[in-house]
Amino acid sequence: MTIHAWKHVWIVEPGKAPLYGNFVIQEETILGSGDVDIPEGAVVHEGKGRWILPGFVNTHGHAAASLMRGAGDDMMLQDWLEQVMWPREKQMNEHHAAAGQDLALVEMLKTGTTTFLDMYHLGVRRLAEKTAEIGMKAVIGRGMISFGSDSANQAKLEETRSLIKDFHGYDNRLRVCVAPHAPYTCPPAFLQQASELAHTEGVLLHTHCAETTQEVRQHIKSYGLHPVDHLYQLGLFDNELLLAHAVHVQDSHLELMAAHRTAVAVNTVSNAKLGSGIPPYVKMKEKGVRTGLGTDSAASNNNLSMIEEMRFTAMLPKAYEQNPAATHAGSVWQDATVHGADILGFPGSGSLAPGSPADFLIADPQQSFSVPFSPEKAASHLVYSMQSDAVKSVWISGRELMRERELLTLDEEKVLYEADKSAAGLL
Repeated sequence: MTIHAWKHVWIVEPGKAPLYGNFVIQEETILGSGDVDIPEGAVVHEGKGRWILPGFVNTHGHAAASLMRGAGDDMMLQDWLEQVMWPREKQMNEHHAAAGQDLALVEMLKTGTTTFLDMYHLGVRRLAEKTAEIGMKAVIGRGMISFGSDSANQAKLEETRSLIKDFHGYDNRLRVCVAPHAPYTCPPAFLQQASELAHTEGVLLHTHCAETTQEVRQHIKSYGLHPVDHLYQLGLFDNELLLAHAVHVQDSHLELMAAHRTAVAVNTVSNAKLGSGIPPYVKMKEKGVRTGLGTDSAASNNNLSMIEEMRFTAMLPKAYEQNPAATHAGSVWQDATVHGADILGFPGSGSLAPGSPADFLIADPQQSFSVPFSPEKAASHLVYSMQSDAVKSVWISGRELMRERELLTLDEEKVLYEADKSAAGLL
């Protein structure tokens, strides 16, 4: 059994005092940290005072859409979808999707993401296979819009069922979710069918919800109910449910979510850029709603850095509430790591505790963003000032995927070339 050990490092994770000393992993599992001995025969790495941090967990995204980064900037969500995204997505083929997926995988790894959720309608099986090949962890969902015929809709559900059979639980690194796109693109009967599939298969159910005021107004006009109330009435809350966005919700909706352990993927940057609003993150925390962070797609964000997502999620509520104590760096950091991992069904993946999966990153704090240097200020430095290029190495399930900014399981130069070439026809 291969044992790796780092000496002279700081082990830094949210909610715990930083530890200085050694960090030891055996195969896919963390053995110990701090004042622990390095076992004989271990592969020893000199840490030089760097930080060992838990890997970031991105709870909502659309990887293939990275190919459309910068398309339709400065537009409202519905206009952006109808005039920019959906017309381009009709032109996309499997090659386009693969190029966008690989571009997203490169960006996520280089910014310290070890685990992610993806929802998309094209190239889904290929993304699962590629994720398994390069060594990342993910929840993969076949995004389903049910405007078509009943036979076409049933085919989408069957595609999801096939993905569950082939990939759910694969190597303890892949999971599959049932992913109807949104209440405004999926009629009630289809949402119920998706809900029943998730319940039968025992997998996560994931959908967009209450992202804009326009969406909420139209849903009330069409069905006489707020979309959250409608999802509850249709039985979706009986599942392990993850809602993306939930920007325009009331206290009663948050209380309903908390009572049913429904989680929310908070996408602060995407919501801000699209002018959709500021998620009620403070109230979510107050009401006990389970929250993780998501970047959404690079087409709407325009990057996939969880470091940037943490910063915006910490900052915007302070401004909105006119209260600097509305959020705290450590709490936001937990949502970007251990809480997100729990929501996606990878318990322990956001932790550095002994026995946890060896999913971590190594960051160099000896840069301007962390001077004056203080390990006790790690959460502050990480959330409020750290830059993505401080992430030097990434390990997932005890396997090194990036070393000193060089990707080991992806050809970055080739990926960037193919993405640029593939995007030309779409943009």
